[in-house]
Amino acid sequence: MTDAAESRTHGSAARPALLFVCLGNICRSPLAELAMRVETARLGLDWHIDSAGTGDWHIGNPPDPRARAEARRQGHGIDHYRARQISTDDFYRFTHIIALDAQNLADVRAMAPPAAPAQVSLFLNHVPGREGEGVFDPYHGDATAFAETWADVSTGAAHILAALLRG
Repeated sequence: MTDAAESRTHGSAARPALLFVCLGNICRSPLAELAMRVETARLGLDWHIDSAGTGDWHIGNPPDPRARAEARRQGHGIDHYRARQISTDDFYRFTHIIALDAQNLADVRAMAPPAAPAQVSLFLNHVPGREGEGVFDPYHGDATAFAETWADVSTGAAHILAALLRG
């Protein structure tokens, strides 16, 4: 979750720009953003990666403390991330908008402008054998639930990256 001004300047056809979307942008989507950042950094890729929520109640807040703890457990910090809500402009700034579950996918598709170029998809549809599944929502769980979500988003990020690199 970067600031909105940075988001506006990076979505271009020259490189992939990925937006990960969940409900509140404090659990799953920030972890998905981190997982993709880890994958692209590993290969030295300079892609624009961000996350957002379909809901507005966490705007400006950092990720859930349990998400931040899981990120630290993985050797990364997300304390500086701030929740934001997806906007119509995102459909033009990002090449790919990837929803973390079916309800958020439906909400994203419902708000997409008819001629918007962003490709909208379900996160785990990119993982063979996981098509149609949502990334586990850890919000009502404990640290184990966040570890399960991390496993989902790490696997998904690797598959999404591989698919985009294949073209």
